[in-house]
Amino acid sequence: MSEETKSQTPPDRLSVNPRSEHFDAEVLQRGVGIRFKGKQRTDIEEYSISEGWVRVQAGRTVDRKGNPLTLKLSGPVEAWFEDLGEEPPVAKAD
Repeated sequence: MSEETKSQTPPDRLSVNPRSEHFDAEVLQRGVGIRFKGKQRTDIEEYSISEGWVRVQAGRTVDRKGNPLTLKLSGPVEAWFEDLGEEPPVAKAD
């Protein structure tokens, strides 16, 4: 993958939780679209393309520290930057 293509596709793993080591505010600011099992999702808390899973919030349930409880769902994951227009490069597992 060329350097230009890498900058046009989201990272392999990303989280919206600021306490996570996979959190990246600059990447999230660009807007990342996620397709999980062929359906576009907007409720993803964290994803991993290479491992094929996403984490979604389990309703309004929170743990004792006030963090939302999440479920880990397995399946094919695709990600793209929403600021690149109609046909952006899509990052997906090979």
